[in-house]
Amino acid sequence: MQRARVFSTPASDYLRFEYEYTTSLNQPAGEDVRWLPRRQGTAIALPGNDFWLFDDETLLVLHFAGNGDWEGTEIDTRPAAVNLCRNAFEEVWRQAVPHEDYSII
Repeated sequence: MQRARVFSTPASDYLRFEYEYTTSLNQPAGEDVRWLPRRQGTAIALPGNDFWLFDDETLLVLHFAGNGDWEGTEIDTRPAAVNLCRNAFEEVWRQAVPHEDYSII
């Protein structure tokens, strides 16, 4: 399992919690996490929403309100959406810093 986090700086309290607590629990379970400050991703065509990509063919798209409140999810299997998200993830992954080499604080 791979997770790439593109984030704005300074990091929010929630993102610092994710960095310090959640990642320390997920990594021993096999999750590989990388971090990319948003300002370093200017040349990457990023999707408009956060997403999870499953089996290279199904997206779980996450929806948040402007204030960060959770609004739900949707499944998207359209090839164009899957390709956009896969390509964005691959480029973010290439540029991002592995968790053990990055300090968000």
